[in-house]
Order: sequence, then structure tokens, then C-alpha cells
Amino acid sequence: MNCSEALKYPRPESPDLPIVLVAAAALIDASGRVLLAQRPQGKSMANLWEFPGGKVEAGEPPEYALMRELGEELGIETRPCCYHPIAFASHTYEDFHLLMPLFACRVWQGEPRAIEHQALAWVRPVDMLEYAMPAADIPLVAALRDLL
Repeated sequence: MNCSEALKYPRPESPDLPIVLVAAAALIDASGRVLLAQRPQGKSMANLWEFPGGKVEAGEPPEYALMRELGEELGIETRPCCYHPIAFASHTYEDFHLLMPLFACRVWQGEPRAIEHQALAWVRPVDMLEYAMPAADIPLVAALRDLL
């Protein structure tokens, strides 16, 4: 269905769900591969592959949240001036609505390690859909393919 066809149907109800703001990074290496992180057991969406990042705390700019999260999750150091916004996801899950800006980052210090994830993988954007990903992350893959 295209957009003009969709306009013929009644307007959907707006779900009364909390909006969760999450900042994510597409860490891009010199070969044009992007880092994916596998969600750990015991957390929601366990075993799925995602762009690293995390929740933005109250009053925190997304870039600062991302800098903090990449340090906690991967043990790397970044700076907001190294981020380039490339896309965002807006996706309704069963119990919340996710709003997630995705930033490209090509500069960091340290070697990414799976501190809070099961595993890490450097993946070419054309191969990303071979990895099971959360529904909100899947549309962002096309933006990465266009960028790289």
C-alpha cells in the first residue's frame, strides 16, 4: 500500500504508551563495516543484533547519552563532535514507543569489547539483514547502505 492509498482508511488510534528515547551509533571502521552488538540473555529482545547505544536520561542530550553508553557497553571513548546524525527510528512496541536517532561515528579510542553484550560483529551494511535485529533497527539498515 502506498501513502495515497493509506489516506483512504480511518486515522489510526494513537496508543497511550510512554515514549522512550534511545541514542544509537553506527560505528564504522576503515573498511566500511559497521559494528553490531548482540543483546544479552535475560534482557528484552535477547540474542537480537542491534546498533550499540542506550537510553537517554532526563535532561541529557542524545549525543552525551551515546558517549556515556558506548563507554559503558563497549569500553571505548568517543566525543559528540565525532557523531554525524544519519537517520532515526520511530517504532511502536507492545508496551512503549521507541524514538531512536542513529549517529555515524568513525573516530573513537580503544578497541570495542562486548562488556554488556553477548558478542560483537563487524558487518557490511549489505549483509546486515542476515542478522536478526529488533524491528526498530531494520529500517536504519537502508540509510547505512545509502551512506556507505
